[in-house]
Amino acid sequence: MGEGMTGTSHGLRFELLGPLRALRDGVEIPLGPPKQRAVLAVLLLQEGRPLSYDGLVEAVWGGAPPVHVRKLVQKYVSGLRRALGAGPELAWTGAGYRLTGAEIADLRERRRLVDAALAARDAGEVRRAVELACAAEELWRGDFAEGLQAPYLTAERLRWAEKRLTVLEARLTGEIELGRSFEYVHELVRLVAAHPLRERLVELLMLALCRTGRPADALAAYEGARQRLAEAMGADPGPALRSLHARILRQDPNLLPLPPVPVP
Repeated sequence: MGEGMTGTSHGLRFELLGPLRALRDGVEIPLGPPKQRAVLAVLLLQEGRPLSYDGLVEAVWGGAPPVHVRKLVQKYVSGLRRALGAGPELAWTGAGYRLTGAEIADLRERRRLVDAALAARDAGEVRRAVELACAAEELWRGDFAEGLQAPYLTAERLRWAEKRLTVLEARLTGEIELGRSFEYVHELVRLVAAHPLRERLVELLMLALCRTGRPADALAAYEGARQRLAEAMGADPGPALRSLHARILRQDPNLLPLPPVPVP
């Protein structure tokens, strides 16, 4: 990938792990009104692929666009060309609008960190995997494309929220393996409250409570999850949660508190 695609040749950096922003040599540049920013976010997410006019309208306004939407699209495209200046090229091709010479830097950096964390985990390097996952988490400044209202971005926001939680769960799993359960019980309580039907978070909370010598509280956490799942979905907890519950009841010695892994 050349300099034009990474954005280094013109010093322009785009970020979407939070409110959309563009920085030229570290200074944020104004990107115009919210819908214009939404157009930019949608085009950035195409990663250099053209997006048809109809596809752009559907992505930004959905199935009921305003009457003068064509003029709005032209206005926002012109506004973005002025705002971005030299470097990125926003052009109309036979297939649609295409934004080139632009890349979402924080998504690229997150992907690199998560891939490295997975490789470290697979190699048994738990501490290194946790450090890399923490670095990936620190890139987030808020919700994905926070504040921008567009059907396409709403769907992407949900998708990225799931990806963020998955990495967070993997990091917390590593923290517990490293004997740091006491430090993360409160974070897990908060996360379970925010995502009450997410069984993996309940499982991690139960494990952390056991590892801090609180098996009765772990059983209470299971019961709370069981009731929530029954009320919301008419379902029982899944196999992983039920298995952990059974291990706690039979006082599995592998659930006893672990000594912290010494720092080399």
